[in-house]
Amino acid sequence: MIELSPDQIARFEEDGFLVVERLIDERAVSDLQVAMERLFRGEFETGITPDEVNWQEAWGDPSLTRQICNGWKADRTVAATVLRADIARAVATLGRWPGARVMIDNILWKPPGTRPLGYHQDSAYLSWYSPPELLSCWMALDDTSASGGTVEFVRGSHRWRHSMPEGEFHGPADYRRAMLEAAAREGVEPEIVYVEVPAGGGSFHHGWTWHGSGCNDSARPRRSVVLHAMPDGVRFDPRHLGEGTGRVYGRYKRLDDDVMDENYFPILWREDGYRTPGLDAFLAG
Repeated sequence: MIELSPDQIARFEEDGFLVVERLIDERAVSDLQVAMERLFRGEFETGITPDEVNWQEAWGDPSLTRQICNGWKADRTVAATVLRADIARAVATLGRWPGARVMIDNILWKPPGTRPLGYHQDSAYLSWYSPPELLSCWMALDDTSASGGTVEFVRGSHRWRHSMPEGEFHGPADYRRAMLEAAAREGVEPEIVYVEVPAGGGSFHHGWTWHGSGCNDSARPRRSVVLHAMPDGVRFDPRHLGEGTGRVYGRYKRLDDDVMDENYFPILWREDGYRTPGLDAFLAG
C-alpha cells in the first residue's frame, strides 16, 4: 500500500514530480515482464486488442521503443497493477482530486540500442476532456539508469507556460529540442533529473511537467508500466474530440451525453469509497 508523507506531497507540488523507491513488489515485476512479452507478440489474454498498438514482434522497428496503450484491457496481469486503488488514491492525493479514474495506460519496452522518446507535456494532448487535468504514475520493471534511457523530468517545469504539442515522439534526432525551446521562452536553465530506481520503483508526475528519455546505451532493457489518471468527474469536450489523443479515445463518447463511460475509463478510487463496479470480477477473470 502506498502512503505518501506530507513532505513527499510538498516536494511533488514544488518539483512537478516525485520519485519513489518502491511501487510494486518483486512478484508483480516478474509477472509483468512475462505479460509484456505476451502483449508484444500479439497475444491478448482477454481477447480485447489494446487501443493503440505501436509495436509488435512481427513488424516492429527494432530501433524504436515498443509501446502499447491500454494494455490493461488486453491482459489481467497488467490490469492488476494499473487498476490498483492505492495507486489511484496516491494520484488523487497529489492532484488534490476527490477521486481518480483511468485515462490510459502505457506499456513501454526500450531494449538496448533503441532511440529516444521526445520530450513532451502529457496535458498538451488532452483538450478532448474537461477539465484537462492529468497525473501519471510511472513504474519501472528493470533497474534504471541515465545511460539506460530512463525517464527524465525537468524540475519545476509544470509551472512553465503551456506549449502546443510539437516534434516527433518516437526516435527524434534531438529528443530535448522542444523542451529546450520552452525553457528559453521561460528564460531559465532547465534542471534535468533522471529517475534512477530499482525494479519496482518509479515516479509520479504532473501532466504539464516536461519529460522524455534518451537512448538506451546500456546492455539491459528498460521496461515500464504507466498509469495516466484523470479526475473522477471529467467529461468529454465535444469541441475537441479530433485533437491530440482525442482522435483515438473520442470513440468512447456516448451519443446522447458527454459522460465518460466507466467501462472504458473506470474510477479506481474516490474519497467516498466508490470504485467502478465490476473491476474485481474483471480482474478475477
